[in-house]
Amino acid sequence: MTHLPASSADGTPPELRAVIRASRSAIASAAMFSLFLNLLMLVPTLYMLQIYDRVLSTGSVPTLLMLTLITVFLFIVFGGVEWLRSQVLIVASMRFDVMLGPRVHDAIFARALESGGRVASAQPLDDVDRVRQFITGPGLFALLDAPWVPVYVVLMFAFHPWMGWAAVLSIVVLAGLTVWAELATHMLLQEANRAGIAANGQTASHLRNSEAIAAMDMLPRLRARWLKERGSALDAQHRASGRAGLIAALSKTYRLTSQSLILGLGAYCAIRREISPGMVIAGSILLGRALAPIDQLIGSWRTLVAARTGYARLSALLAAHPTLPDAMSLPEIRGEYRISKLVLTPPGARAPVIRELSLLIPAGSQLGIIGPSAAGKSTLLRTLLGLYRPSAGSLRLDGAEISQYTRAMLGRSVGYLPQDVELLDGTLAENIARFDEVDADAVVTAARRAGVHEMIVALSEGYETRLQGNFTLSAGQRQRVALARALYRDPQVVILDEPNSNLDDAGNAALLSALTDLRQMGSTVVIVTHRSSVLGQMDAVLLIAEGRVALHGAPQEVAAALQQRPQTGHAAPSVQPATSGEIYPASSAEHIA
Repeated sequence: MTHLPASSADGTPPELRAVIRASRSAIASAAMFSLFLNLLMLVPTLYMLQIYDRVLSTGSVPTLLMLTLITVFLFIVFGGVEWLRSQVLIVASMRFDVMLGPRVHDAIFARALESGGRVASAQPLDDVDRVRQFITGPGLFALLDAPWVPVYVVLMFAFHPWMGWAAVLSIVVLAGLTVWAELATHMLLQEANRAGIAANGQTASHLRNSEAIAAMDMLPRLRARWLKERGSALDAQHRASGRAGLIAALSKTYRLTSQSLILGLGAYCAIRREISPGMVIAGSILLGRALAPIDQLIGSWRTLVAARTGYARLSALLAAHPTLPDAMSLPEIRGEYRISKLVLTPPGARAPVIRELSLLIPAGSQLGIIGPSAAGKSTLLRTLLGLYRPSAGSLRLDGAEISQYTRAMLGRSVGYLPQDVELLDGTLAENIARFDEVDADAVVTAARRAGVHEMIVALSEGYETRLQGNFTLSAGQRQRVALARALYRDPQVVILDEPNSNLDDAGNAALLSALTDLRQMGSTVVIVTHRSSVLGQMDAVLLIAEGRVALHGAPQEVAAALQQRPQTGHAAPSVQPATSGEIYPASSAEHIA
């Protein structure tokens, strides 16, 4: 992973500073083109002056023809320069996306991990698009043209001081309208954006739970909640658009009025023989050109505000989730975990879920974890994966703090089957191969170990079957494919969270066979399960209660302790070997002293 320096003194993340540096040459080129474009914009004014003050007074057709040819040629040059400026900014916008897009994509996932999945929005990618589109939009062109407005004002002063001051007054009024637009719409647009994001987040959550929503007829009530959030966004958007529309209408009205009145002022000055008739028309053209960038800024204000807000959000996201420095390569993982007085508070939790937990998991051993709901089992697994950072204590993998391993190092040596399985859009082979380059032999080997090979080859397209969401396969089939993904390329550490919650007898037999294979390969296995058939194969069983080690030992010792504990006088759940094959029912929520 590439190391970037920390944010600058002004808080700008290094990635954004790198993009800004890379864009300077493009912006400088665009500004230079804007200089030539604004000089060429004087052509209509000069043409008009020559027509009125030279051609009409002399009646010279050759002069008229020559002036017209020169003007047409300069307009062609103008079109070419305008095209070049747009191409330069298009390249700059693409560079912005290419340089920043992957980093923002990674930061989104980092934020989702740190929040425990509570903040899982792709909004920052939309912000990248907003900024990129602004770079090639009229708003930036107006900003590039705005510095040349004084040139037109100076020319109007050269025509007549009154015309110059009229231009200054018009610019001040339009600038005031621009400031008014900012003050009148800024907070409303932010409110609309927040409400819109909340409404979209609700919809995404509803879609993920569409079956339960439909089965229990929750859709009308959820729709009402969505409409409330949506209504808040639309109301704020409506009010912001109304104010922006009013200001835009006033701006347009004032601009047209001032351009007409400047003709009257010029005519008055011409009557007094203070300027020529050509300057009357030229003054109106110059005023229109001077006001055009400001008028464009007002018209594209919403785009400018959206790009500015998006840039601020991107800056905050990247600053909150900086890139990690390159880590020194460590030896291949063997799989020994040493946990000492581990305390962990998951993202979003107010109190620790894991409390003062100490444990040794030897390399190549197999550990089964049991315990009541909310005891901290899944949290412990995520900590072993390096997804959660300990609040206190230490977690060492092969003697090194797990934070010393990069995700690439862990990813090569770790297989993980989460409790809630979701396969990704792609073929079955790609899912099993973790979307790396597909090794056909390794994919088939992993599928066989997971007992899913026969099911896959029975499909019409076999391993090339493309999954659309999670609707192609049943819950049990998805779980077995995810198990194959966890076993792909013989990982040294395999962590399984309730891997048989949706498995039938054949699937459970495949899981037992896979555990036997992993033992022979010397892989470290940590599994959360309550099936006695699986726990009986473990080297040790860990019983967690309230985030602490309640029991730890060989499976037979833990089973015996659970049966004898009620007779010892200590508080314990009344547990007997369950007929369902569970040694410790997952539904029990009682505490163990």
